[in-house]
Amino acid sequence: MSPVRSGLTSAEAARRLAGGGANMLPTGRRVSAAMLLLREMVHFFALMLWVAAGLAVLAGMPQLALAIVVVVVLNGAFAFVQEYRADKAGQRLRELIPAEVRVVRDGRRMMVHAADLVVGDIVLLEAGDRISADLGLVEVHALAVNESMLTGESVPTRPHEGTAVFAGTFVVEGEAVAVVAATGPRTRLAGVAALTRSATRPPSPLARQLGRVVKVVAVIAVGVGAMFFTLALMLGMAPSAGFLFALGVTVALVPEGLLPTVTLSLARAAQRMAARKALVRRLEAVETLGSTTFICADKTGTLTRNEMTVVQVWTPAGVLDLARPVSAAEIMRSAVLSSTGRLVYTNGRWKPVGDPMEVALHALALRAGSSEDAAVTRRFPFDSARRRASAIADGVLHVKGAPDSVLPLCTATGEAEQALEDMSRHGLRVLAVARRTAPAGATMAEAERDLTLLGLVGLEDPPREDVAEAIERCRLAGIKLAMITGDHPGTARAIAEKVGLLGPEGTVVIGAELPGTDDALGALVDRDGVVIARVTPEDKLRIARALRGRGHVVAMTGDGVNDGPALREADIGVAMGASGTDVAREAADLVLLDDHFGTIVTAVELGRATYANIRRFLTYHLTDNVAELTPFAVWALSGGTIPLALTVLQVLALDIGTDLLPALALGAEPPNPQTMHGPARAGSLVDRRLVHRVFGILGPAEAVMEMAGFGAVLALGGWVFGAEPSPELLAAASGTAFAAVVLGQLANAFACRSETSWVGRLRWAGNPLLLWAVAIEIVILLVFLGIPPLTGLLGGSFPPPAGWALAALAVPAVVAADTLHKAIQARSSPR
Repeated sequence: MSPVRSGLTSAEAARRLAGGGANMLPTGRRVSAAMLLLREMVHFFALMLWVAAGLAVLAGMPQLALAIVVVVVLNGAFAFVQEYRADKAGQRLRELIPAEVRVVRDGRRMMVHAADLVVGDIVLLEAGDRISADLGLVEVHALAVNESMLTGESVPTRPHEGTAVFAGTFVVEGEAVAVVAATGPRTRLAGVAALTRSATRPPSPLARQLGRVVKVVAVIAVGVGAMFFTLALMLGMAPSAGFLFALGVTVALVPEGLLPTVTLSLARAAQRMAARKALVRRLEAVETLGSTTFICADKTGTLTRNEMTVVQVWTPAGVLDLARPVSAAEIMRSAVLSSTGRLVYTNGRWKPVGDPMEVALHALALRAGSSEDAAVTRRFPFDSARRRASAIADGVLHVKGAPDSVLPLCTATGEAEQALEDMSRHGLRVLAVARRTAPAGATMAEAERDLTLLGLVGLEDPPREDVAEAIERCRLAGIKLAMITGDHPGTARAIAEKVGLLGPEGTVVIGAELPGTDDALGALVDRDGVVIARVTPEDKLRIARALRGRGHVVAMTGDGVNDGPALREADIGVAMGASGTDVAREAADLVLLDDHFGTIVTAVELGRATYANIRRFLTYHLTDNVAELTPFAVWALSGGTIPLALTVLQVLALDIGTDLLPALALGAEPPNPQTMHGPARAGSLVDRRLVHRVFGILGPAEAVMEMAGFGAVLALGGWVFGAEPSPELLAAASGTAFAAVVLGQLANAFACRSETSWVGRLRWAGNPLLLWAVAIEIVILLVFLGIPPLTGLLGGSFPPPAGWALAALAVPAVVAADTLHKAIQARSSPR
């Protein structure tokens, strides 16, 4: 036996294993669960709250400090649970390597663990095997390999002796003997893994926007605290007391409720997306989806079903009506007899085995009732030189293959060339089928001649049913689209035309022709309806980077190992959940559980709704901050002659007590029917329009009613300007101010449901969660003002009847201010 056929000895394999290492993909440094949890506790917003808690301790308010700490810990723990399974792409890549492999060692066949493979091992491949290392083929028998997970090419390749096959791909047909050329970190699959790890996720638009909001709030809080410290000193307050007072003001201005509101709102949106078959793996991705301006869609498995189907059969007698499949029985019998791929019924369902193209032929043959009772006595398998396969059964040679390979061997072809041109123009993959009586003992060359043409069979990977409609919805929403695929440019163009993706310029580019610089690449790709074929993983990575460099928020779809790097580089990586690989799913931010492209559009709609909802509860929270700051400003401007209407603990009770549930309910507001009309809303979350509404309309309306109620109760109790009110009177007046703010926020919650429509035009049942939240808010208000231990802690008591009447006026005041503002706005900018 030759050294090659006898394989390595066990001793030599052990020596090489010790020297070269196990056949395992390298894994990057894994982030521990403790580190993930720590990250949720120390980002900028959390750090600001930690500082606020520390300042509260210094100010002698341990209850306030404890409440802030609870907010930070609960929010961090919740976000940690949501993010815990992220960033496992490198670990999942290892699962593509099979557990055991057939090899030849010590002159005999044996099964060894894939991790124990070494360079030089002889590997025996059969249909269905996952290839475990990079291999050089020594002997090939009708081998077909599916490399789509690495290359994106949907059609199986037909490698021949002397060529290579790669780890992570799998054998769909035939047999082979191969020699291990590279293992573990030296395989092509490991190179893709390295690209996936090196690609860094960009910060989401929401993270950037909230970061700016938090920094502005922090600067304002510190600035106002410093101003109040200065004023306290000017009013004659002792430096230590003034410092503690200023710390209290600073802590009061920190929006403690904003962080949990954002997190829980995103989680709510993620749950709604999951119910629509879109699984969000990172909470921030919810809002990023709504900001998407460019979608790069893979073809195979995304726009198409990744299932070959016979859609047209031409014979010399004409095109057959496949609605009556029996008419194709004769031609399909020869097509199937010359194939090995089959559709097999097992365990109660049909299972494809072998080349998808041959499975599609068998599926039509079954529908046509073609007989397969003839026993194949001899096969001439497909190879890349002949580009056809044939088989002898009952003395008849059955042939199928590429038309340019089969037609020249036929005695008469009639109008086959014209039919071939027509079918190819529609993007079909065309096979020619022929037969003849087989001469006894003839060689392959002698047998495959003087054939009788039975016809042409056209196959396609059909588009998904919802794709065309989804593409139209994307364009209505101002989102650009590109097809990026490893397939042939002709096939890609045909599919793009069929689903309506190809732009008016009809731009189709091959990956090898892409410009070398990111600027030039971005200029080429940044157009609607471009098709890029024959791309590599590196190409997809560069395309995502180039588009992001031009200001786009990029969503990249994919299902294969080769898509991992680009999915991480894009702002939103979208993976197929049903047909995709674990690698793609773990590298992605969004997983489509049903593999429907239309689900992306649904997710974008929900993402846009989430963006609008974040603006809603930001308006709600910031309006409250105006009302919370006003008593401190009035106290300072009056030189301390007007008492403080609210205490610091009452401010905290507003932030994380009464306000939290209505804010969360606003975060669950359903999408507006116009959400997907026009481009995504650009610019800052807190823009001039929102600032004007908060600080010019809603906030002042609440603040005026708050201070009016406070002053009226003091005056009705006999207080005169400059005097010191009794503790009981001050508590009743403070309770009135607190109630006015809560009731004003009740009206504000309904006003914030829309930036253009007044409260009366909105359906009350449109957001039932808000009705419940407002009801609970009223109960909490009564608890805060009516339970003695809490009233003593917070500093306000149950208002007198006049106080309740004055506080209740905050509701119509806020609604009237909001309605007037919206009416003026509608007149100045009519739609």
